[in-house]
Amino acid sequence: MVRALIRRVLGRQENDQSTPQLELPPTDSRDRARSMVMGLQDEICAGLEALDGEGRFQEESWVRPEGGGGRSRVMREGRVFEQGGVNFSEVQGNELPPSILKQRPEAKGHPWFATGTSMVLHPRNPYIPTVHLNYRYFEAGPVWWFGGGADLTPYYPFLDDARHFHRTHQQACNSVHPNLHKVFKPWCDEYFYLKHRNETRGVGGIFYDYQDSRGTLYKGQDPTGAAAKVSSELGATPLSWEQLFSLGQANGRAFLPSYAPIVEKRHATSYGDRERDFQLYRRGRYVEFNLVWDRGTIFGLQTNGRTESILMSLPPLVRWEYGYTAEAGSREALLTDLFTTPQDWLGDPSLEDRCRPHQAIN
Repeated sequence: MVRALIRRVLGRQENDQSTPQLELPPTDSRDRARSMVMGLQDEICAGLEALDGEGRFQEESWVRPEGGGGRSRVMREGRVFEQGGVNFSEVQGNELPPSILKQRPEAKGHPWFATGTSMVLHPRNPYIPTVHLNYRYFEAGPVWWFGGGADLTPYYPFLDDARHFHRTHQQACNSVHPNLHKVFKPWCDEYFYLKHRNETRGVGGIFYDYQDSRGTLYKGQDPTGAAAKVSSELGATPLSWEQLFSLGQANGRAFLPSYAPIVEKRHATSYGDRERDFQLYRRGRYVEFNLVWDRGTIFGLQTNGRTESILMSLPPLVRWEYGYTAEAGSREALLTDLFTTPQDWLGDPSLEDRCRPHQAIN
């Protein structure tokens, strides 16, 4: 019935030259998307256990009364990771929540299906960044789309770490199409932005959403922003269902190569109370973003997802300090001044001059 409806919609689009045609997804699209994100969860968990060396993920499976379920895997008190979670979910229902319908009103009234994997890792050592990943697929009546991304949130600045993370995801995006990273990088800076603090959550990475075969790369909420400008300059970039599927797979598999070398380089760095206190203070920004701005958190709560799985992104320990200001000239000040504002990490050589006096390059 749903496939027949999609064909009727596509037939109408063929007679309307102003509307790009939406490709019909494969008949096994849901099974393939589910298998892809479950496979990413398995690969990432195995890689993280090997990286930590001591910690192991504990799994809980859950069922959603309205349809679907998932498996949550959480690691606590590992050698490297103080706490981290890697989730898989598959949910379905009859009406999408307002957070989605605001962006895709044409999906209103249609049964929907969503599957994805999400991950947040909070290392104990302040010199290792927190990291986040999410890749997902939606179908809702006549429409379908892919979304996802990954971003890095350091507590102490290292230019090489930011560049390595960005370069690895740039290569993964370029393996599908050279236009993608040009839009998805500034879109990430825009999305992971704390408006009430006037700062980014970290050094970014990539972010994309509502990607289908109609060719518009940027589908965010700031039509005057950098991502929208680049997308407009590049013009339509039509991508097939298969290409967008490959995009999620390529970037999901790029995660371990983008992050593991950073952990291996930083985990033995000694630290004291000053560094730990600053880490816990900056974790407060992570909490603020996830509870106030993050659409994934809002979607999960609005669709009656498993609360423990939704909120596993929060750190186990955090602190707030009224009116805190980093000491001028300190590494903490470099973090708050440079590493929480959008930068051209791969193309701006002047960043080296700003980081070198703080031993924040290698």
